[in-house]
Amino acid sequence: MTSSAPRRTVLAAALAAAAGAATPSAQAAGASRAPAAGTAAAPTAPDTAAPRKSLVDYHAWTTAADWARGHARGTGLAPGARPGIRLVHPAGTVDYRDPHTGRSAAWEYATWTSPVHTLTAPATEAVASWNAHTPPGTWIAVELRGGYSDGGHTPWYVMGRWTSGDGDTDIRRTSLDGQKDGRSSISTDTFAIDTPASGLRLASYELRATLYRRPGTRLTPTVWRLGAMGSDLPDRFEVPPSAPGRVGRELVVPRYSQEIHKGQYPQYDNGGEAWCSPTSSQMIIEFWGRKPTQQQLSWVNPDYADPQVCHAARYTFDYQYDGCGNWPFNAAYAATYRDLQSVVTRLTSLTDAERLIHAGIPVITSQSFLKTELDGAGYGTAGHLMTVIGFTKTGDVIANDPASPDDAAVRHVYKRSQFETIWLRTKRKDANGQVRSGSGGVCYLYFPAHPTAAQRQVLAELGVR
Repeated sequence: MTSSAPRRTVLAAALAAAAGAATPSAQAAGASRAPAAGTAAAPTAPDTAAPRKSLVDYHAWTTAADWARGHARGTGLAPGARPGIRLVHPAGTVDYRDPHTGRSAAWEYATWTSPVHTLTAPATEAVASWNAHTPPGTWIAVELRGGYSDGGHTPWYVMGRWTSGDGDTDIRRTSLDGQKDGRSSISTDTFAIDTPASGLRLASYELRATLYRRPGTRLTPTVWRLGAMGSDLPDRFEVPPSAPGRVGRELVVPRYSQEIHKGQYPQYDNGGEAWCSPTSSQMIIEFWGRKPTQQQLSWVNPDYADPQVCHAARYTFDYQYDGCGNWPFNAAYAATYRDLQSVVTRLTSLTDAERLIHAGIPVITSQSFLKTELDGAGYGTAGHLMTVIGFTKTGDVIANDPASPDDAAVRHVYKRSQFETIWLRTKRKDANGQVRSGSGGVCYLYFPAHPTAAQRQVLAELGVR
């Protein structure tokens, strides 16, 4: 985590102190992604004004017409029911030394650069996400170049070097530390303006996808979705609860505990107690009827229960961040399954989540809280992912919380007002009274490549198409 991004609302790997004695569940929940320390002093009275929807802008390129509007150097249209881009003619060859294996290799590459997207409201943060297929020995890099509100530009920032594989012919999935220009910086997967109080904002951006393959092969990555979420949320410690609306529905989502995987494959983020993100992702992937094959799971110790959770941890692991909590890597992993799409975005209230649940789409949420701030959880955390699967008739949240002792205990009901605050706030105080950042409504949305009309409508109303 860089100190130059004081409003950054996402992860440092460190565990935050929780109120009361730490429990194993508290450690498990907090190990995924801890928001950064804030630098602003707490206001005398919390700002409880709800953010406007215009302050969250998700935009993506997904259609044949979208891809045609970009600038291609060696890429071409991958036709079909789900159009994408693929490597057709190499634009050149580059040597890449993998910092995590020490291996060097030559790679053919081609690029696609998006048109400039002007944000509906200038942003302080941006998170890119993508859906792609990468056969063994291929990979992609996603970069962002921003336009500042004062007319200047950022450099091309690497938002991720990604492959779905983890074999000897694959690079290692990685974020890239140390990227900054004195005005903005990248913290793992998030672009952030260094000093929002200056008034500087991200006014626009373009994305570039570079597709790589071994020279001499005809294999190619295919990118089906490329997008980013920009946002500028107000600093607030409390969030007024939304009024229950479309309530009383609960989706039947598989229940998996991260806790039963403690000590398993510690090379992937210290084992199961830090696997809240991939465990949540796996629950939703299986909700949509997808799962790894027995052959894909053959590497997992047969004595381990729920081997697909181990698989999700391995294939979401960010070798630079040294953890499984990279948001876009989780979304990209979900989209490797047949006809699934995924995005990383922000929602602005539980009303938005209600609409998605009503349409049959569960929501993976990111939150941080003290033990005293969420009744029934039994732990505190500096950063944790869980899955909203429904609402009681009175509007309380039904969540599959992977920080539970076993699969049977995963389903929880949390008070609406408490959950809404810990998920949507951008500022909070830790157990020592220090001001920290909150996630500001970050979520993963996984949904079919061909959603129903009702699902398509709700997603569009929330800015996702």
